[in-house]
Amino acid sequence: MNTPIYDYIMKYAASGTLRGHMPGHKGRAPLPELEALYRCDITEICGADSLFEADGIIAESERNMASLYGSAATAYSAAGSTLCIQAMLAIMKNEGRRIIALRNVHRAFLNAAALLGIDVEWSLPVYSGGLLSGRADLEDIERHLSTGGGPACVYVTSPDYTGALADIKALSSLCRAYGARLIVDNAHGAHLAFMPENTHPIALGADMCCDSAHKMLPALTGAAMLHTSREEYAPLLKPAMGLFASTSPSYPVMMSLDLCCKYIAEDIRRDIAVNTGRAEMFRKSFADRLLFSFGEPFHITIRASECGYNGISFAQKLRENGTECEYADSDIVILLMSPFSTEEEFAGLSASVEAAVEKCEKTIPVRAEFSMELPEKAMTIREAVFSPSEVIPVERAEGRICGAVMVPCPPAVPIAASGEVISRECINIFKRYGIESVSVVK
Repeated sequence: MNTPIYDYIMKYAASGTLRGHMPGHKGRAPLPELEALYRCDITEICGADSLFEADGIIAESERNMASLYGSAATAYSAAGSTLCIQAMLAIMKNEGRRIIALRNVHRAFLNAAALLGIDVEWSLPVYSGGLLSGRADLEDIERHLSTGGGPACVYVTSPDYTGALADIKALSSLCRAYGARLIVDNAHGAHLAFMPENTHPIALGADMCCDSAHKMLPALTGAAMLHTSREEYAPLLKPAMGLFASTSPSYPVMMSLDLCCKYIAEDIRRDIAVNTGRAEMFRKSFADRLLFSFGEPFHITIRASECGYNGISFAQKLRENGTECEYADSDIVILLMSPFSTEEEFAGLSASVEAAVEKCEKTIPVRAEFSMELPEKAMTIREAVFSPSEVIPVERAEGRICGAVMVPCPPAVPIAASGEVISRECINIFKRYGIESVSVVK
């Protein structure tokens, strides 16, 4: 697989050309250790193409990526999946579609809905152990689709933050039956197209999806992709992205996507085969002492509270033994590996978890039960986000209208959505996840 963006940047960096253009660092770093990175940081000069008007090296690399994923078109993002989510929703809004969303969305979805003035119809998942994970209720989604309120779109997150996969094939069949579109936040699943069984949303019938390449592939933070399976959407991706994105995207980030093409084409299937085996062996080695959630193999989600551990304390023990986790709360610990992980990293992970199991104080095992009802809606998302607001302690928020969502990332899953009345149940959930303050409408 050729690497047109990388090749161009390397050639330009070595050319000695006087940089009479942005950026202001002129290819030199303030510290010698960063010199190689700064040399690769350029702007849209002659021959370098332009991300949102691409017809050169960027367009060529995007075509390479589309061929690997089997999409009708793939567009690069240097602003993460957030930009892709904004673009997908903008395209749906332009078609006049209602948005039916599974509730365990990332806050980027809510922010995009606020910017676009989208009024979301929520479907509560069947939760499994906490706020972050839950199964789509197909009957409830069909109930929304069958109301006859005009053309619709269903929005789901899969894999979710714990690695659990939605039944995309069933959802896509349901959407087709009602003339709806299915769009998927697949930020945690860029590798799924290259598993022994292709479980990428595009292969399973989704109309659009986003992949955060930096989450599961060897790409720089902010590297993401927007895919569509529909030819008619191909020319719409870039204009929709251009509504929200900087006109100065990072060339090092795009270069890392270009190099991911080569990695996917040449190495990823081999690495997946090796590392899924390592992940399985890891789980088996702790099977008599730890419980794990089911999902795609590289999300190693430990159900800590059910094993008699406080997840936050368990994560601290991991930290003391050289391993930083992706996320921890009182109930779970998420350790995120990838196809690019090494044998030494899996060995280090095993050693750290072994030490945590031995040293972490045990408590009475607790089954992490979770249920939630949709809070009362008082305002639209847009009205709430753009109304005057104040930040108050969650304990004083009962009966107030939620403003901009402030839940931290990770995991950035909303408890009360903007415009909803904060109930006592919401306050209890905020406290359960260690959130002490909330933005409310004045």
